[in-house]
Amino acid sequence: MKALVWHGKNDIRCEAVPDPAIEHPRDAIIKVTACAICGSDLHIFDGVIPQMKSGDVIGHETMGEVVEVGSENSKLKVGDRVVVPFTISCGECFFCKRGYFSACERSNPDREKAAKLWGNSPAGLFGYSHLLGGYSGGQAEYLRVPYADIGPLKVPSGLSDEQVLFLSDIFPTGYMAAEFCDIQGGETIAIWGCGPVGQFAIKSAFLLGAERVIAIDTVPERLELARRSGALTLDFMSEDIYERIMELTAGRGADACIDAVGTEPETMASADSILDRIKVATFMGTDRPHVLRQAIHCCRNFGVVSIVGVYGGFLDKIPMGSAINRGLTFRMAQTPVQHYMPKLLQLIEDGKIDPGFVITHRASLQEGPELYKTFRAKQDGCIKAIMTP
Repeated sequence: MKALVWHGKNDIRCEAVPDPAIEHPRDAIIKVTACAICGSDLHIFDGVIPQMKSGDVIGHETMGEVVEVGSENSKLKVGDRVVVPFTISCGECFFCKRGYFSACERSNPDREKAAKLWGNSPAGLFGYSHLLGGYSGGQAEYLRVPYADIGPLKVPSGLSDEQVLFLSDIFPTGYMAAEFCDIQGGETIAIWGCGPVGQFAIKSAFLLGAERVIAIDTVPERLELARRSGALTLDFMSEDIYERIMELTAGRGADACIDAVGTEPETMASADSILDRIKVATFMGTDRPHVLRQAIHCCRNFGVVSIVGVYGGFLDKIPMGSAINRGLTFRMAQTPVQHYMPKLLQLIEDGKIDPGFVITHRASLQEGPELYKTFRAKQDGCIKAIMTP
């Protein structure tokens, strides 16, 4: 089959790889009908995710049609149309039983490597390094889905691929980011990053009852899309974000702040962002937490800082004195997608949101390597790109 394969920093190719096969009786094989490039895939493209190996098939936003089912999988049948969550979860362990599917204790065969870095291991993920299972990803013609009686969500025939594909990751992640903010109604929510996850966080904050959303970015197309969703937008390259948020909130700060950027903020955004970039380039640091620092300072006393941007290692110069003395709550997670999928599918079916609003680019799998470059460079107004094998 054809698949997008990682061969090193900035080196992704579309090439032939072995077809997947049933390896466990609970598996399923799907024929991919749509897949997408996630913002977190750019960390792989940029070479900042450890334990990647040349030849790894990438991608974790995938849906398609079931073409083969393992002997112990009674949930799915050939012909079912499904969205596949990016978190691989057994459904039976301590965490899965409690709905914390992204902390599954059984699905990461590389859990010892992950524990050395993080103290314990999260669930395995599709197409995201040999810290997280080394599973082949879904930017391919076919995908093997482990624990397929737990993960994939059957979708109604009346909904298009573009309406449901993002249930695999970015819609649940954006919704969770907003849910973490403990919105009761009437709040001001500040969101750093107007990429796809940030866009879904904006929509979700309003759905949950926020009165005002302040969206922070510098890319014109992203800011325009945020405005269409009702957000007030700030360009961090032309405004002092702390001063503007204090001005907009009468000196109090936002009720909650969402970091939807993570480890790769704009290098020239501030002096500390430049210093972070130098530290990473000289192997004096692993991550660049400029946005997190700013979110902490811009949050009101006893507010919430919600973190869904990807961080991989250790963060430097985090203002914990500010957080402790002002009573901030931090909430963060790798999204337990299976927990959110049914609820969000219902929102789509009820017409309360059409997730396809973020799509700007459509391409074939063969065009994928060039699409990665376009998405990375934010060229041609690219906000979200999907591919059809």
